[in-house]
Amino acid sequence: MDDIISCSPQREQRDVRCRRLLFRSWHRGTQESDFILGSFAEKSLDRLDSAQLDRFEALLDCADPDLFDWIVEGSAPPPEHDHDVMRLLRGFCATQRHTHQQNEQVPI
Repeated sequence: MDDIISCSPQREQRDVRCRRLLFRSWHRGTQESDFILGSFAEKSLDRLDSAQLDRFEALLDCADPDLFDWIVEGSAPPPEHDHDVMRLLRGFCATQRHTHQQNEQVPI
């Protein structure tokens, strides 16, 4: 029982942080960035560890055009943003595009 009580504040803190990151992801300023980052956040935040959340939060501090170039266009991000979370974002975006293209090819 003590373990549950001692973990509770940490879990609540993580939940608040994830909700804040989710909000920031969906409210970027451009619809493209909102959709990419918001969708990624919805599907991925629960699986990211604390260090990955730090890296994702640092990406949210970047300008939308830069993020779009790094994630969608495949431009090389600067070294401080070339990490596992960027690779996860790129993979997520590529999967979304592939799924979208397959759905467009389905005859009606």
